[in-house]
Amino acid sequence: MPRAGWICPVQCALAARRWLSDKQGMNTDLPIHDALAPLITALQNRGRAVLQAPPGAGKTTVVPLAMLGAGLTEGRILMLEPRRLAARAAAERMAETLGQKAGETVGYRVRGEAKVSKATRIEVVTEGILTRMIQSDPELSGIGAVVFDEFHERSLNADLGLALCLEIAGALRDDLLLLAMSATLDAAPVAALMGDVPIITSEGRSFPVEVRHLDRPLDKKARLEPALANLVIRAVSETEGGVLVFLPGEGEIRRVEALLKGRVPAGCHIRPLFGAMDFAAQRAAIQPATDGRKVVLATSIAETSLTIQDVRVVVDAGRARRARFDPGSGMARLVTERVTKAEATQRMGRAGRVAEGLCYRLWTKGEEGGLSLYPPAEIEAADLAGLALELAVWGATPTDLPFLTQPNPGAYAEAVALLHMLGAVDTAGRVTDHGKTLAKLPLHPRLAHMLALAGPQAAELAALLADRDPLPFSTPVDLSLRLEALRDPKGFAERRPFAANRGTVERIRAEAKRLRGQAGPNAPQKTPAELAALAYPDRIGLRRKGDQPRFVLSGGKGAVLDDHDLLANARLIVVTDTDGNPREAKIRQAVQISESEIRGLFADQIGWRDICAWSKRDRRVVARRQEMFGAITLDDRIWKDAPSESVAWAMLDGVRDLGITLSDAARRFVARVELIRAAGQDLPDMTPDALMDGIGDWLLPHLTGVKTAEDWKRFDLLPALRGMLDWNQMQALDRAAPAHFTTPLGRHIPIDYSGESPEISLRLQEMFGQTTHPMVGRTPLRVTLLSPAGRPVQTTMDIPGFWASSYADVRKDMRGRYPRHPWPEDPTQADPTLRAKPRGT
Repeated sequence: MPRAGWICPVQCALAARRWLSDKQGMNTDLPIHDALAPLITALQNRGRAVLQAPPGAGKTTVVPLAMLGAGLTEGRILMLEPRRLAARAAAERMAETLGQKAGETVGYRVRGEAKVSKATRIEVVTEGILTRMIQSDPELSGIGAVVFDEFHERSLNADLGLALCLEIAGALRDDLLLLAMSATLDAAPVAALMGDVPIITSEGRSFPVEVRHLDRPLDKKARLEPALANLVIRAVSETEGGVLVFLPGEGEIRRVEALLKGRVPAGCHIRPLFGAMDFAAQRAAIQPATDGRKVVLATSIAETSLTIQDVRVVVDAGRARRARFDPGSGMARLVTERVTKAEATQRMGRAGRVAEGLCYRLWTKGEEGGLSLYPPAEIEAADLAGLALELAVWGATPTDLPFLTQPNPGAYAEAVALLHMLGAVDTAGRVTDHGKTLAKLPLHPRLAHMLALAGPQAAELAALLADRDPLPFSTPVDLSLRLEALRDPKGFAERRPFAANRGTVERIRAEAKRLRGQAGPNAPQKTPAELAALAYPDRIGLRRKGDQPRFVLSGGKGAVLDDHDLLANARLIVVTDTDGNPREAKIRQAVQISESEIRGLFADQIGWRDICAWSKRDRRVVARRQEMFGAITLDDRIWKDAPSESVAWAMLDGVRDLGITLSDAARRFVARVELIRAAGQDLPDMTPDALMDGIGDWLLPHLTGVKTAEDWKRFDLLPALRGMLDWNQMQALDRAAPAHFTTPLGRHIPIDYSGESPEISLRLQEMFGQTTHPMVGRTPLRVTLLSPAGRPVQTTMDIPGFWASSYADVRKDMRGRYPRHPWPEDPTQADPTLRAKPRGT
């Protein structure tokens, strides 16, 4: 069914084309123009669409103008771009098309800068700004259409923005137009998410690009930068026109730039291009070279959105840098990974925008098969704290909204736990007033929390921690050095052997000035360490004992410093940046903090706990009273009067560590029980596994006074094992498997039931006069007869038979060895004895 207020889409499309052709500077021969009619039709009929158009088709700068010219909406057209540079460039190009300046019909808003007016009809914004607009005005008053450009990049803000817009359009604004545009995207799932909307495809127009691979793989030990620099030199020597080189980050760009200087031909200009550069430097990389040729060293910022003029050659390092968040460590880190096939295709396409091109790849053709198809969506790998806060403000959980990809439940739970720790949500996950304040600040919730509590004094540190490190990678981790570089750049350079990045310093100072205007009211003065602790209460580190500077963090994780760092001997620090290693993170930024500062900030979270635990290292129960802040111990004392029950419980862990060793008596008792259990009697299971599994039930009452491995070594388990049987069970056991055999002398000889047959061992002379064989029920005992020296001389299960047969030979042998002991000819008539004959007899 046509939407309310329907007008003929063909007329709309024709009106749009006429309007565009009238505009100064508009190239109406771009491939995207062929897709405008079906696109306008889809938006007019359905209000939503997905547009696929390859790089260079013109979608970014043509589609919003076409929508405006077609009169699809009376409201403003909002277009989202993933990067500030792309947002500015797109707005300025559209304004130029209209013969205007940015801020008139077409404007833009990015962090820290806005060029809009009352006359603005198309507004290009970075993605996070849409979320702010929605949270402050859920109906998006005055907005007629939202266009998600470069949606294939699947940024977290784009996913959230689309989910919120779909909910708004479904519940509040059925007139809100929604368009997702992409260059490389599996469009079907997006179209289904948006309500099975039409997919419009622009075939685009690109020139052939010849791809040249390496002949053989790089040596695994080879560094990326020298290999890439050599490939760039080769590309420059073999080609003409501008060269676009893709690298993972600023560090690699700077190192390749240094390697290329002096090696490229005269008139070849090297232009770095990355997101943190100032806009003027970015413009220099984008604009065509006025003389000679240029080599642009760029991050993935140049894959899409931007048109870098006069590029004929692409050199691809085959690496991409992505943010990865580990919910187990609660830390995010940047990792460098192989590009995906989609990214490699995007990069290659940059060489064929205006003429036939060449693409040099720093990998072999055979290695290409191992590349993944698409990069992961940011929602799958990023820190979700900001997303969790936005959803809490919206009053929803991830499953309540139409996300193309649902966030990982573990990572999302970690994000909610962080917000609860910061006081942004309550125990039920509902946003608090403090959380609403944090959501209005353009910062990560940690830094917003710090700014909200400390006021303008925290703006400088917030801007610093939100940006990249202004100091070189190898400098000490002390955060105070960074603050010194911000406050006195000139003096810092004179006093220190390392220099700060001027562009980064200026950008941080400008951002700090902006944040001061958004900060909360003034608060009592705090040190940088106290401010950092407000943002990172879970990363307050206590140095472990030992020579190496290892720290346990208040959140329970571990972190390590370089041995020679200035903070290596600090007792307490606040860690503000790590490499994110989940096993033991390496500290990249930190500041020393005093215990009194911690107590002043977190007095209500510091408390005593009593610990009674088994120490494997000391092999004993250790009882201590500890004053804790999270997982770190501020004070540690011996717990002299620890209850005996606590000690016994701790000793159970010691038993599990040391294992159960049975004495001979205990082993014989267990063997009796297991023998009768096997015969069907209802007795406790005393197999080794069963004893260990139930140790808390049968052993705990008997462990009083046992504290060490030595105590346990001397401990007799027999009473505890006997305690597992009640009186009736003991009677049944004694009847079925008696513990002892009573000798003719009246002595009790323990019966061993652990072998194939019950067995006893005793002196041969003690059995004199025994004319029947000892029995357990109907089972004969295996009897081992011993010499006076305690050595076995005969094992028999027929005492009468032994007396009648083998005894004579034993007597003959033993009389000579033990003449003082009786060896009667007829042992059945002799008296049992354990005594020797008196000397001289």
